[in-house]
Amino acid sequence: MGKRNAVSWLAVCVGLMFAAGTLYAATAVQDVIQMENKAYSKHTKGIATFSHKKHNEEYKIGCGDCHHDADGNALNDLKMGDDVQGCIECHKTPGKMPGKLKKEMKANKASKKEISAKMMEYHAEAIHANCISCHKDYNKKNKTKAAPQSCTKCHPKNK
Repeated sequence: MGKRNAVSWLAVCVGLMFAAGTLYAATAVQDVIQMENKAYSKHTKGIATFSHKKHNEEYKIGCGDCHHDADGNALNDLKMGDDVQGCIECHKTPGKMPGKLKKEMKANKASKKEISAKMMEYHAEAIHANCISCHKDYNKKNKTKAAPQSCTKCHPKNK
């Protein structure tokens, strides 16, 4: 192999290493995630901190326990580092469902299923339903109150 070919192959190999490193970095998961979202113009409560690593490694919670498809089915085939959409991609309306809308739906004889489906369009409703229901199940199963379920346990006071 000539000197020119060797240099070319070396350049290709180095380029592939950088490309692989870039792909890995693009899908790296932060150990701790600040649950801040730009869809909210103003946060009314402190920003919750979520320990992704602790939930996955220490608590043994699989990716599909939180990440789901459009029908709410767990994405159990995910593994750490896979690309996933953020909650706001599907639960597009910032905040919670207005109480007035819920009352209006009840007055129009909407079923619990219809009301629940409408609530899941709201980002805060979806996140809270996902987190709090898991925390309630954990506490009940383990006869504890270790997993937080109240606002102040996850949302620090604004300074």
